Amino acid sequence: MVKPGNPLAVPNFMSNERRTESPRARIVFLERNTFNIPFRSPTFDHEWVEYGESDESQVVDRLREATIAICNKVALRENALSQLPKLKLIAVAATGTDNVDLAYCRAHNIAVCNTRGYAVSSLPEHALMLMLALRRNLVPYRDDVRAGRWHEAKKFCLLDHPISDLRGTVLGIVGFGKLGHSMAELGRAIGMDVIVAERKNASEIRPGRTSFADVLRISDVLSLHCPLTEETRDLIGAEELRRMKPDALLINTARGGLIDDHALVEALRSGKIAGAGIDVLRVEPPRDGNPLLDANLPNLIVTPHNAWASRQAMQTLGSQLIDNLEAFVRGEPRNLVT
Repeated sequence: MVKPGNPLAVPNFMSNERRTESPRARIVFLERNTFNIPFRSPTFDHEWVEYGESDESQVVDRLREATIAICNKVALRENALSQLPKLKLIAVAATGTDNVDLAYCRAHNIAVCNTRGYAVSSLPEHALMLMLALRRNLVPYRDDVRAGRWHEAKKFCLLDHPISDLRGTVLGIVGFGKLGHSMAELGRAIGMDVIVAERKNASEIRPGRTSFADVLRISDVLSLHCPLTEETRDLIGAEELRRMKPDALLINTARGGLIDDHALVEALRSGKIAGAGIDVLRVEPPRDGNPLLDANLPNLIVTPHNAWASRQAMQTLGSQLIDNLEAFVRGEPRNLVT
């Protein structure tokens, strides 16, 4: 863990000593076009440089003189970080930090902070939208209307696809941070019974949690809200999908690497589960395709990683990001992950 008392880990850019070395902090924003909001200017003396998009091959050149880097999804790995001796802070404009080599940062006194809780309304509402759309077969009915089938109907409505309520069903939540809590509140508000999964393969079950295996077995809707780590990679594979109810839904608004894509396609095709709503893929953007995009299944909805991106959530993220920079420069770092 980075210690605030370590001047290498938390430099005071505004101190006289620091001003002697460099009169201002150099902030480089690597992925500005991810956000269609204005960012307020930090209150400390700084130079602000931004790039619309950056790929991994451009990181070293663009961050060579940076003391603070702002990133979203571009990878910052050891081979690049080892060439950036002036870098003191990586401010991730997201909650997940799996794109940053945290072990290297920890060993070399590069502080890493993230933004938290900004999508506590936006993301759960998006997850709920996916649940409702799948349970009520929204997409097939929309397609029927577009195809003119309602015009030709002999009765006033179309009832060719089953419609089910969410009220009274069991919502299983995997990952119980702020987003998981917010998802639970939203589920309860519409009458769902909420259970929270213990970690997979845990030796003990904490109060208020249900074993991972039982959550798979009981849930009518399983919603993922955990970070991507080595522990959670491929959390849901063929065996886990086999344990779920055949009429269950799987919702993933967290990270694409949590699910085995090929296993999910097979489960949807064979009826092992009823449907899936996916907002995240293993590689984004999916320039080389993805099994979920190629499947063309009526019981699968894929959205382009925008569950987090309501106007309100984006503005909250922007404000928190600048707050993080200012706190770091004051010597009072916040939201540190290492």
